[in-house]
Amino acid sequence: MKVAAIILNYNSSADCRKCVGFLQNQRGVELEIIIVDNASRVDEATAAKELCEENGLTFLPSKQNRGYNAGNNIGLRYAAEHGYEYALIANPDMEFPSLDYVARLAQELNAHPAAIAVASDIVTPEGIHQNPMLADGSWTGSFAWIGDILGRRKRKDAYDFIGDYANNHDCAKLSGCALMVRVADVAALGFFDEYPFLYCEEAIFAKQSQYAGKTLRYIADTQAVHRHISSAKGDPRPRFRHWLRSRLYFINRYAGYPWYGRAIARLSWRLYLNTMILAATIKNR
Repeated sequence: MKVAAIILNYNSSADCRKCVGFLQNQRGVELEIIIVDNASRVDEATAAKELCEENGLTFLPSKQNRGYNAGNNIGLRYAAEHGYEYALIANPDMEFPSLDYVARLAQELNAHPAAIAVASDIVTPEGIHQNPMLADGSWTGSFAWIGDILGRRKRKDAYDFIGDYANNHDCAKLSGCALMVRVADVAALGFFDEYPFLYCEEAIFAKQSQYAGKTLRYIADTQAVHRHISSAKGDPRPRFRHWLRSRLYFINRYAGYPWYGRAIARLSWRLYLNTMILAATIKNR
């Protein structure tokens, strides 16, 4: 079976090299590994291009960084044009220790024709689970974030927004750091929504899939590692602003709330993220 594997690079050529190494060890599938460079620095873009040339990979440069979804769409459109049925989307910092990881995801899509995407159990190096993600809540829970600020008890096994990670099942939402999609179905959606630069991509894709009558599938019997280093991100304030922009877009276009629910949810998210921005500003002084 032939599968396109898309890695979106933004100044992460060293991570790309490690991720490529894991993908090259995959068995039971024929992979075309595609690195989309999302307008990285010249040295990083050059390193990613050289990695592709050394290993016979496909290099697709973007002249402008328009965000996660737009960058991955470059690879997905390439996959659609070249007749791929399935495409694996992987962040550069993903690791795939299981040698049949890609084959297992493809097998699951084969077995569930209503599924537009499938993803596996994903853990941090510390073993904290990041999949599957719970559905976005109702507007009536818009102020639940107050409990987080007041120190609500955190889970030790998984993030608070993670559901049943022990069993295979259809789920509400999948992490975007590693998932396999059915290319024709994603193309029928018009590909990923390119409005968000960062954040809420998973929530938007979940709603796109739901409205198209498609399901999302989670499998617990294979696992990937997300070696994500949050401390490397620097000043959080630009990310909070992107998060607010994307969340408001999701509320207005996809959430399906009544008008008064949208108004309450927008107010809540503005209060929450502007509070986070203010706290970060005070901390940086």
